[in-house]
Amino acid sequence: MTLAKAPQIMKRILASVLLAVSLSTFAGTLPPALVQTIKAYEQAQTHNDVGTLSALVSDDFILVNSNASVEDKRQFLADFNLPGFKIDPYAIEERIDRAWSGGAITGGLLNLRWTQDGRHQSRKLRIVYVWEERGGRWQAVYAQVTRVP
Repeated sequence: MTLAKAPQIMKRILASVLLAVSLSTFAGTLPPALVQTIKAYEQAQTHNDVGTLSALVSDDFILVNSNASVEDKRQFLADFNLPGFKIDPYAIEERIDRAWSGGAITGGLLNLRWTQDGRHQSRKLRIVYVWEERGGRWQAVYAQVTRVP
């Protein structure tokens, strides 16, 4: 290699590195503040903590349930006030996490177990959340669950 070709090779290497960094940023780890928000959200669900859930979902939050029904924030939160309703602690498997400036999608496979009307139920679901950073804090703006056969 001659010295004359060195700047072009360096530009190509730099371009490759920048592309790799930008792709890993998109598909990489979630912002630490969002990770904490997700942990608080999951804990609030299993503890029926309506106050925390209310703060962690946006006023325009939409949930599409596994039966294709659609709920707004008020309807979503109402479930946690039902007598005897309780979601068991859970872990999301096969996680899918994508973040970009001010937004993220998280989700995966969920074996949801809960008690309602005195009956313990379970359902295998694929779940996705859309998160948006608003006013310096992360909120869920959309969620959708799909039954896994």
